[in-house]
Amino acid sequence: MDVSMILKPEAVRVLSGVSSKKRLFHELGMIVESAYDVSHTNAIDALQERESLGPTGVGHGVALPHARLDCVEEVIGAMVVLEKPINFDAVDRQPVDLVFSLFAPSDAGVEHLKALALVSRTLRDPALCAKLRANSDPATLYTILTESQSVQAA
Repeated sequence: MDVSMILKPEAVRVLSGVSSKKRLFHELGMIVESAYDVSHTNAIDALQERESLGPTGVGHGVALPHARLDCVEEVIGAMVVLEKPINFDAVDRQPVDLVFSLFAPSDAGVEHLKALALVSRTLRDPALCAKLRANSDPATLYTILTESQSVQAA
């Protein structure tokens, strides 16, 4: 599995007007609706429900909000770079500016965990995160994310 299997180029965005986790979830819902034809309401509700179990901010400015949805047949993702970091109740108490959200089928077992591990590993690379933060073009961000996998595999 690599990032290109779970992320479409049109699901990568740079957002400027996000000031809260609630607003971020709304934006993520709109992204998955336009990129994957998933109800934004279902996506937002699922993210909020999952987040109520515990924050998904993993530290170093990165958050990995994820949820399960009945309406998806495979793991899908959305990636956003926030122009202004927001409080995300991350484990290191640092604000978040890199967000990779995953949505998996309700009955997904191992595939959901594999995707979460893949994204976590990818965004644990400080050099890759620096490249993401230095770019504001969604196509470039997508390339950085997907090429990082092929470089690591070589």
